[in-house]
Amino acid sequence: MTRAVVPFYFGLGSRYSYLAATQLEQIAARHECRFEWLPLQSGELIRRANQGRSPFDGEPPSGQYDWSYRRRDAEAWARLYQVPYKEPVDLGTDASDLAKACWIAEPTGKLVDMGWKIFNALFVDGRGITRTVLGELAAEIGLDRSRLVAALDAPDISAKHEATLSGAIEDGVFGVPSFVVGGQVFWGNDRLPLVEQAIRDIASD
Repeated sequence: MTRAVVPFYFGLGSRYSYLAATQLEQIAARHECRFEWLPLQSGELIRRANQGRSPFDGEPPSGQYDWSYRRRDAEAWARLYQVPYKEPVDLGTDASDLAKACWIAEPTGKLVDMGWKIFNALFVDGRGITRTVLGELAAEIGLDRSRLVAALDAPDISAKHEATLSGAIEDGVFGVPSFVVGGQVFWGNDRLPLVEQAIRDIASD
């Protein structure tokens, strides 16, 4: 069986990215594959992919972007997955800081750990995320809190985040969560069954 490596583009403040992430360990075990976690600022990705426009700016263009609908939908998925879920509060920092915190953790092998710390703070504990909180979460996984906070403004970390955004656009990604299997983009938590089928197809080649 071919061991697939599946890029997983996600936003830390994205409810559907969180929900999809709760299922990845099971999928990886079933198909002997690995998901490559690629955090980015999802709002910026959407604007770049849509010539500067975003359906989340201003009044929702359709019912599917209405916040109350999205909340009910996310809560229904959480019940189906049997995972905890709280509607996230307003962030206390720039959304790019969440992705950058993960990239700061990457050289230590703790990118995924940092991602889970942020996801759980937002969607399980219902916390706001300031830079101070990011430092606290980093300390919980053994990283230096002061160094992480200081590195949020480091040029190399900004460059890494920029490269991730550019890579997503090059892969044809236009929203999160997105998975790329065999060159094909699957967008959305609800596409996970199709992601699994694509992984099976690759394994059978």
